[in-house]
Amino acid sequence: VQLQASGGGLVQAGGSLRLSCVSSRRLSSNNGMGWFRQAPGKEREFVAAISWRGSSTSYSDSVKGRFAISRDNANGAVYLQMNSLKPEDTAVYYCAQNRGSGAGSESQQYAYWGRGTLVTVSS
Repeated sequence: VQLQASGGGLVQAGGSLRLSCVSSRRLSSNNGMGWFRQAPGKEREFVAAISWRGSSTSYSDSVKGRFAISRDNANGAVYLQMNSLKPEDTAVYYCAQNRGSGAGSESQQYAYWGRGTLVTVSS
């Protein structure tokens, strides 16, 4: 499985971006999907996740209420809508496919990782 994230860029604080993650094959309807990010000099951290049916989502406290994750299994895509962006959201964002069906927040739960997309939020 190859995953490709896109949609990153430079945006001013308070702005919005929508990240997309496309799978090389149709997303397995049995696998949860997640977004993680890594800022310069920091460890990778969980951002958001969605269960295989899309009925369950989870978010880190730092993005809750500002970001929204969604998925389109028919088109093999997962999205991350990011609103009210802050400079501290600046990072490389990665999408990943969970080994299981849930919306877990632990990186070791994820088997496949895409190439990241850079999000830069200016103050």
